[in-house]
Amino acid sequence: MVLGHEGCGAVQAALTAKFQGAQERSRIQLLLQNMLPGLDGVDPQLPPQQKLQRAVEANVRWSIRQFLETPEGRARMAEGRIKVVGAVCEIATGRVRLLA
Repeated sequence: MVLGHEGCGAVQAALTAKFQGAQERSRIQLLLQNMLPGLDGVDPQLPPQQKLQRAVEANVRWSIRQFLETPEGRARMAEGRIKVVGAVCEIATGRVRLLA
């Protein structure tokens, strides 16, 4: 399971970098650069909370895609040994919402 969480600071920083051009320190900037392609479908016109929610979900999906594109991910999927699912944890309630 790839589990994101609502209100993720890293995703918020990636949104700020993507839409406002913000820069972070080198190691954090490297992390954000790896996240940015997964945020391409996020509408910059959405209200901030909705934009962050969509970005968290997009980041989970992007992380799954990145894993499944690795040789190890492809091999385990071909063997039928794993199934990868994405979810988002709602911090206030502890509820975990599976993504379709």
